[in-house]
Amino acid sequence: MNKMKIVFAGVLALMMCAGISACGKDGDDAKDSSANAIKLNEEQQAVVDEAANKLPEMKLDNSTIKWMAHYDINPGDGNVTPPGLQMFKDTYNGKIDFVQTTWDNRYTDLAKYVMSNDSPDFFPASDMDGFPKGAIKGMFEPVDDYIDLSSDLWADVKATSDAFTFGGGHYVIPIKSSPNFVCVYNTKTIEDNGYEDPATLYYNNEWTWSKFTEMCLDFTDSENDLYALDGYWYGQALNDTCGVPLIGLVDGKVVNNMKDPGVAKVQNLMYELQKNNVVFDRSTNNWSTRGDGATGEGLGTYQTLFIPVGLWGIENSPENVKPFGDVEAGEIMFCPMPRLDDSDTHYVSARVDGYHMVSNAPNPMGVVAYMNCLKVCDTEASQVTEQQLRNDYKWNDEMIDMRNEVYRLVNEHPVYDFQHGVSSELETMMSAVNQYTMITGGGAGTWTTCVEENASAVDYIIKEVNENMESPEK
Repeated sequence: MNKMKIVFAGVLALMMCAGISACGKDGDDAKDSSANAIKLNEEQQAVVDEAANKLPEMKLDNSTIKWMAHYDINPGDGNVTPPGLQMFKDTYNGKIDFVQTTWDNRYTDLAKYVMSNDSPDFFPASDMDGFPKGAIKGMFEPVDDYIDLSSDLWADVKATSDAFTFGGGHYVIPIKSSPNFVCVYNTKTIEDNGYEDPATLYYNNEWTWSKFTEMCLDFTDSENDLYALDGYWYGQALNDTCGVPLIGLVDGKVVNNMKDPGVAKVQNLMYELQKNNVVFDRSTNNWSTRGDGATGEGLGTYQTLFIPVGLWGIENSPENVKPFGDVEAGEIMFCPMPRLDDSDTHYVSARVDGYHMVSNAPNPMGVVAYMNCLKVCDTEASQVTEQQLRNDYKWNDEMIDMRNEVYRLVNEHPVYDFQHGVSSELETMMSAVNQYTMITGGGAGTWTTCVEENASAVDYIIKEVNENMESPEK
């Protein structure tokens, strides 16, 4: 009983932080956030202008689209203007109106807008919590009437879109698959402790669970406040190294993989690792990560070895990534999560870099125009993004190369987990399951016990959901 209390205390903290991965904060100003954004330079603008020639021909009667989320996709102060957004502005005189909500109220607010016939146009899919529930509840509509996924522009992401089908329709406009998590570390910490560089180990095909475990055990020293792992996402990041998500989607049906042998194997490794208290004890810090809970805290002070987090955590200005370290001094680096020793594949926890079309969207063709711009720029103007990372965010060549490598991996070996997108009941339960073998404060338990305590309840929820998928709400 005490163990479960600890687990669910951690769940509350985890759920509060789940929305951080979208790079925004609740309560951001709804004013024009682009006023002091970093503009494209002359060379970058020329690349975008040239790439615009690849856009499909279309004319917009309305060039303003409404974006609803807990964060604004118009760039804020100190952030670079994305090439796709610049192309949308230049080509169509496009404008994105921000319909502000909060992380906790996103779906409640969205339902209110849809029911009152005042729908926004599009909604983020990258948080991986909108599908399939948004399709079941009629909050999103299929994109097939608007986007030809078999066309030359979209053919390379058709398979990605197929992962988000319901009732014969595609419910996500995917730009690409993106890594949900990478293993971020501070190079000075690695050097000072005499460890082999994880990125080098990866390129040499030696970045394995055993090497990862060896480094974690050697570094951890609780008496000196040194912990191998911190953050909110290590549970899912490590589980997905086995290639099997806890909650999957197969042939349009939600499936519970808690009893999968691969999951059991990696969860046992996680339990054995945390028996040595390698994770920063969030139970002593109000279930927050080290310090004030800022993502990356501990890496920059050389007290934490690894933080599994999305690339969004370090794709920012040098000032904003200081918790991770001094990027201009080359301290910040990352690599994929380790592979299992008996596997030859680095599986990558994946999210879709894409969008949902909201039901009764007032300007669906405006969304299509913007999506075309994003897709063309992803294909034709990727060098602009690299220049921005290098020049404005001060990334070095090693970071750029590893980013390209991780994107290659995630599009070859993606692991999509739908535990956040099925229902609030399942999400709450899976938040406990996610942490079960590694939660701090003495609450970690074996995977066998976790399955015994939770698998049947998860099966029951999934059974109801699958029945609803056969008769969705209108």
